[in-house]
Amino acid sequence: MPKLNILFDHMRWEEKALYTACEKKGVDFSLVDAEKIFFDLTSNSKPKEIGDVVVQRCVGHFRGMHATAALESYGVPVINRYSTAELCGNKVLNTLIFKRHGIPTPRTYMAFTVDSTLDALQELGYPAILKPVVGSWGRLVSLLNDRTSATVALEHREMMFPLYQIYYAQEMVKRPPRDLRVFVIGDDVPVAIYRVITTDDWRSNTARGGRVERCPVTDELRELALKAANAVGGGVFGVDMMEEDGRLVVHEINSTVEFKNTVPATGVDIPGMIIDYALREAKR
Repeated sequence: MPKLNILFDHMRWEEKALYTACEKKGVDFSLVDAEKIFFDLTSNSKPKEIGDVVVQRCVGHFRGMHATAALESYGVPVINRYSTAELCGNKVLNTLIFKRHGIPTPRTYMAFTVDSTLDALQELGYPAILKPVVGSWGRLVSLLNDRTSATVALEHREMMFPLYQIYYAQEMVKRPPRDLRVFVIGDDVPVAIYRVITTDDWRSNTARGGRVERCPVTDELRELALKAANAVGGGVFGVDMMEEDGRLVVHEINSTVEFKNTVPATGVDIPGMIIDYALREAKR
């Protein structure tokens, strides 16, 4: 049996669940703390801690991406690949890949200054959503109701790190008070959930109080989720969708997907499926 590693930097519910799944399956595995390991980038020999396949679970996006690049340089397969994580971790690249593959997605504009972004928003129309190019859990996502609120949000961004001055503005989709997260593991779509808004916050993230309800995996949903996953290279994902006028639109793909709320709500063994998928990839 291949030796598997779970690479992490914070031990969350998900990493503990993956650990338990490995134990139940009798997998030869170990945990690798990204904060303690180091890589010789000029060597072809992988660190002694690293086995035959790695499930990358770092919370730190850039830490996880760079660790993946180093591991792949030694010939170690990583779930998910560096190229995939790069596409999924950057909302601009996400949108461009959706366009290239004909995946329905909200109208989205990009600009680089406050004035040009305000011009773009005028064309896009209010209300609109301003998102950071890199980010998660709904942080720094702003609802812009008019030019005044847009100006304030953009002025705040001007004081931040330059990455936050790549302005990514998206139309406000007229949706029910919920969105969908669809789990893709290889060629399988084992489960989907609704994230239902239960507070005054317009964001549906479960980290902000969104309630999890099981969503039927229809043929349409399965086909769209797999199309989006294949567009970024395939692997393990949470594909985020919204319902708009009777159709589904994809607005984001998560490469290091969380599932601590989905497993208890649905009973689907997502961690076990991820481990099985990683072992299959190691044998390719």
